[in-house]
Amino acid sequence: MTIPTHIVWGGALVLTASAACTDWSRRRIPNWLTVPALLVGVGLNTFLMKWHGTKVSLEGAGLALGLFLPLVIMRGVGAGDWKLMGALGAILGPARFLVVMLASIFFAGVMALVEVLRQGEMKKTVANMAVLVHGFFTFGLRPNPAVSLDNPGMLKLPFGVAAAAATATCYGLIYLRLR
Repeated sequence: MTIPTHIVWGGALVLTASAACTDWSRRRIPNWLTVPALLVGVGLNTFLMKWHGTKVSLEGAGLALGLFLPLVIMRGVGAGDWKLMGALGAILGPARFLVVMLASIFFAGVMALVEVLRQGEMKKTVANMAVLVHGFFTFGLRPNPAVSLDNPGMLKLPFGVAAAAATATCYGLIYLRLR
């Protein structure tokens, strides 16, 4: 793995670790973290790879923001999570971002499963997931009060923690594989 690759992954690790800390303690990911991180991601990739880096960075940010936008509109994930993933896409580029995104969803799913089992809410959670998945794939992008983050009874998980765990795991696996 080249030095620039380590620098890019280092930026992603710093971003997601910071987001995990704020999301765990305050259940929000602030703009002061995500917006500059997106700009730093574009600048870093531009510095490391010239115009190709700019293109890769903007593609990663666009992919991330596009994929998560329907979930934000339906209020299934928060805007802070959306901006975190956009910044992560800008840092990692589209290919690496997709891997980290899938791993983040996996970690978030494991966290949710543990919490659902702990609270005994499996039936309700499966029904809520069906509503979100249906809305996502049919473009029924209206907020549903039953599965909205605005619902005080909804289970809310710190997605920033899942993103940090996924980023660290992906980097670790790539680093170990290339040694």
